[in-house]
Amino acid sequence: MRLSCKVAAALLCLGSLLLLYLLAGSAAAPPRPPPAPSAPARPAAPPARRPPRLSRSPARRSPPAARLASARKPGEQKHSKEPSSLQCMHLAVVACGDRLEETLIMLKSAVLFSNRRLCFHIFAEDSLKPEFEKKLQEWPSSYTKKFEYSIYPITFSVGNGQEWKKLFKPCAAQRLFLPVILKDVDSLLYVDTDVLFLRPIDDIWHILKEFNSTQLAAMAPEHEIPKIGWYSRFARHPYYGTTGVNSGVMLMNLTRIRSTQFKNSMIPSGLTWEEMLYPLYQKYKNYITWGDQDLLNIIFYFNPECLYVFPCQWNYRPDHCMYGSNCKGAEEEGVSILHGNRGVYHDDKQPTFKALYEVIRDFPFEDNLFQSLYYPLQSKFLDTVHTLCGRIPQVFLKQIEKTMKKVYENRVIVYLGANHRY
Repeated sequence: MRLSCKVAAALLCLGSLLLLYLLAGSAAAPPRPPPAPSAPARPAAPPARRPPRLSRSPARRSPPAARLASARKPGEQKHSKEPSSLQCMHLAVVACGDRLEETLIMLKSAVLFSNRRLCFHIFAEDSLKPEFEKKLQEWPSSYTKKFEYSIYPITFSVGNGQEWKKLFKPCAAQRLFLPVILKDVDSLLYVDTDVLFLRPIDDIWHILKEFNSTQLAAMAPEHEIPKIGWYSRFARHPYYGTTGVNSGVMLMNLTRIRSTQFKNSMIPSGLTWEEMLYPLYQKYKNYITWGDQDLLNIIFYFNPECLYVFPCQWNYRPDHCMYGSNCKGAEEEGVSILHGNRGVYHDDKQPTFKALYEVIRDFPFEDNLFQSLYYPLQSKFLDTVHTLCGRIPQVFLKQIEKTMKKVYENRVIVYLGANHRY
């Protein structure tokens, strides 16, 4: 009797283990449907296959950035007919003098957070070209596959090149000639070297769709309060609106710019963009202080219907917090693009701006974003609370925190999707 009880207990345990095993197997993989009933004889169809993922298709994969650059002559524009390039978000920057590191950190911030593929157009002095190529090729392949780049020499199609080059900051006037040089690019985002992206470029790229039929460029106001704005107090030339606009972040529909006849103060009829630049400079060169930015303000003063004005969180500068917080959009949504003009990344006048720059500069590409970027940033901000900008850390952290959460959500979804195929 005892023996039979032991046998029954053993069988019960074995049955329980078998049931648990079957339940675990059914949770890991869903049951397969029963085989279909036999049908009349017909030619055998090939087995159904899932369509290939575009990101893994050799026909869709763009060549690495280093190979793209080496395949072209110096300064030659890339002409690509690949489907991925047609979906590129084009980003342009002009770097001269000691702006190599700033430019690389700006490009790094763009690559860290953006979703769609990026096409970088880097205008640089000849001495900087090898350094750009070397540094960009050192980035890990998981990031270099997200962008391609072209490096161009500094050139000016009209007027005196040396005169243009010395206008305000070295080479800054190059941005005025982007519609003339990048003839095969439809739309473009230009940024200064001292810009940092705290959210995907995809988000500002969508503003292009908000342009009406006459708008061909977008910029943010130079200031929010006319009483303390530079243009409203000191400008000796025409400028856009009540406070002027800042050209450090400029979204452009180059196709529209090239095809528009611009009203001006020189002749009654319109002029094309290229025709207008040098005569406009000659007329106002004794009255402008901020170089190419002043020329853009003059252009859009006479053509206000051509400009879309986006809010200050897309071009957030020390002026928005050093006199007290005056960018309502950043208070509500957080800073989207940080513009550290006046050299604030490299001195101690605005430690909040410097902290963001240093954290992104020092972030190892493939580390954990929260542990190696967000937490060090919070720690550095504790040392800035004695400043007016440092008293509003949430303004600087809101978008970057939101962006990092989206990055991880996307990675989790992709990971789970890849591990639940059957």
